[in-house]
Amino acid sequence: MGKDGSISDKEWERFLRESEAGVPGAPEEPSARARSVARLPRGESGRPQGWRTYEPPRRRRGKGWYVVGLLAAGVLLVVALIPGKLMGWFGGDDGTPQAAESEQPDHPPAAVAAQRPTLDEPFRGSPAARWSDGAAGIDMPAARATGWLNREQVARALDRSRDFLVASSLDSGVLRGERPDKAIELINPHQDDVQHYLLTAFHSPGRKNDPLTLFSRFDKSKVRLVGDVVKTRGRITFHEGKRGALEVTADVTYVYPVTRAGGGDGGEVVRTIVRRETVMSWDDPARVHTEPGTFSLLSYQADTTNGGCDTYTGYFTPAFSAERTASGGPETDPYDRSTSMTARMREADGEGCGTATRS
Repeated sequence: MGKDGSISDKEWERFLRESEAGVPGAPEEPSARARSVARLPRGESGRPQGWRTYEPPRRRRGKGWYVVGLLAAGVLLVVALIPGKLMGWFGGDDGTPQAAESEQPDHPPAAVAAQRPTLDEPFRGSPAARWSDGAAGIDMPAARATGWLNREQVARALDRSRDFLVASSLDSGVLRGERPDKAIELINPHQDDVQHYLLTAFHSPGRKNDPLTLFSRFDKSKVRLVGDVVKTRGRITFHEGKRGALEVTADVTYVYPVTRAGGGDGGEVVRTIVRRETVMSWDDPARVHTEPGTFSLLSYQADTTNGGCDTYTGYFTPAFSAERTASGGPETDPYDRSTSMTARMREADGEGCGTATRS
């Protein structure tokens, strides 16, 4: 491997030969499945509805103001008495951070006022404005003895599972396009199909081997992240899997605000939203060919909004207003976590690029 993490043609050819031949005498090897769906924001030129149409309320004169004043006073009185029940009428955005997502919600986030994000407020006009920053937005369950692991071992496995999420989707270097070596080191090196995916994804990315299904990367020559905060919301769960393994599922939505690297378009800020579900198996080495401190990938799937559609460069390619085109695919709210990833993938199966109702 080269100093920059790239793979020489000779190494690549040797890897392909060994993958086809297989490893004789190897114990049981786990396998993984991967899926990915891409979506574009909805609206004129692909923008979410309301971005171009939002205007401050116009001043009105005459006797009508007396009636409006009475109605407003009544509403304020009711809100003061029962604020929690009525906050959703106005979008639910009271500026307070949301509690961690300890279980799957039963409804999508309430609508918020249609406002364009800015360099100073990149999450403006988004439910993510109330989400937590980085790893703090990933709810962690209490550890308990599971399968072949005791409680302390489960706790360590859960921490390392979260470390993988940070290294794959939040690490500043990886977000700038670097190879996610720290994340890859946590993956079972004996899992042949995943190792083949990893080498192929970074050497010659394509539809079947897209690194963005598992990792978040932007081409720093084209876009840059706005600020150093990525908003997240999601949770980690676990149960006993096959052969007594600890099976960990991470279902997390990441919101990345970006602008053009060269500062074009007047500093326009757009957001790339990625929801990933990653299932990791901490296997018993007596039953599965693995290495200490690594997990086997059972499945990994992603649903991406404004990260590029049918583009396989190995980097997210968010579209700005001048580049967006309308999409006729199925509509989905990228902030809605009340639908399971399995259901979301099933709805989008075979539909190509979908349409996001907001961004």
